[in-house]
Amino acid sequence: MKETTPAAMPPCFDRWCKRFDDVFTHQAQKREFRNYIGGLLGESERKNLYQMASDAVGVTYHRLHHFLTEAPWSAIEVNERRLLVMNQCSQTKIPRGFTLIVDDSGHRKSGNFTAGVGRQYIGEIGKTDNGIVVVTTHLYDGKKSLPLDLELYQHASSLPEGKENLEFRKKPELALALIDRSLERGYRPGIVLIDAGYGNNTTFLMELENRRLKYLGGLAKNRKVMIATEANQPQEIRLDKLAESLPVEAFSAIQLNLDKPKTVWVATVEVELSRLEGSRTIAIVMNASSFEQASELDYFITNVDGSKVTAEWIVTTYAQRNWIEVFYREAKGWLGLSEYQVRDKRSLLKHFILVFCAYTFILWHTLTGGLRRRWANKTLSTFTDALEAFRTAMSCRFVEWLNHNRDVFVSHKAALGFIWA
Repeated sequence: MKETTPAAMPPCFDRWCKRFDDVFTHQAQKREFRNYIGGLLGESERKNLYQMASDAVGVTYHRLHHFLTEAPWSAIEVNERRLLVMNQCSQTKIPRGFTLIVDDSGHRKSGNFTAGVGRQYIGEIGKTDNGIVVVTTHLYDGKKSLPLDLELYQHASSLPEGKENLEFRKKPELALALIDRSLERGYRPGIVLIDAGYGNNTTFLMELENRRLKYLGGLAKNRKVMIATEANQPQEIRLDKLAESLPVEAFSAIQLNLDKPKTVWVATVEVELSRLEGSRTIAIVMNASSFEQASELDYFITNVDGSKVTAEWIVTTYAQRNWIEVFYREAKGWLGLSEYQVRDKRSLLKHFILVFCAYTFILWHTLTGGLRRRWANKTLSTFTDALEAFRTAMSCRFVEWLNHNRDVFVSHKAALGFIWA
């Protein structure tokens, strides 16, 4: 059932939203915060402002639009409160030694008037196109997957002075700023996972080490490293050439228990890299037992102590990066992360953080068991199951409300140009 109304939301929703009330300065902001989060969680086919307002009795487009674009509330403060709410409960709190995943994600966006839009690589379609990219930090602790912070990457072509503009910052710079934000809160990760876009950036790796952080990241096949030879002389070699030179016996088979079980072959080598003092462990991961047969090769680097690093640890730890991909899939598919009707950076960030809040609402109730006790007779082990349980609660409450407020609903439909008989 698409239609909802704020007057009939489940009590658990308002109790959770009240935790944010003192972040907002006006009653109207508190009201529209609930309306926006409720719209994101609802069954509207699209999650833009117009559609969410049209599908909710008592919600207007202009009020929602003003809340997102003009109202003087801070997305950063709302995000800090969201994480504080999670950290106040023993079942949802952020533990020490979690995995911090750094990634960027994009989506198509036509035109050139939206902040940050430009022709750039868009991961969800696997090619370069006109779109928007955001840099995100994400937490995974073995029990929960939680978005932490987000920043809009402003493509040089979207800024008046291009790369010379004071607002232009490269993705590694944005990522470091988000990591610092987590450290300032006292959230110190056990390991930072990065893809090759960041792993190839030596300056970025040095900055992580300056912060005494352990990392595991991807590398490009053309990255050059120094290896020791039999004559005890260092030799510079590309990673793909190094992989080709290793004997079959250097690789060990590892079983990965992902959505679909997968076997990979892994070899580890101690190497040195320019501008980095000391040695690092490099892992070469193939989807076949020999270089000649392999159609997929990945290269990883870590500064974790070599005595603790095994081939199995590398591939199983790096596989945790899949959780941020799962989040983006759910946030875009169910919560409208890439659907909005605003153009400026400030409003875009507000929308993204409100999507984080909607996602965290479902996660919080999944971990605490509230939805399971009242609205499901099965274990809510996935985000989609928990969301469906909450939508069931919304529909049930709306039907009860509709039985006593038919005239209000008829007027709502009439305002949209429809007849309710």
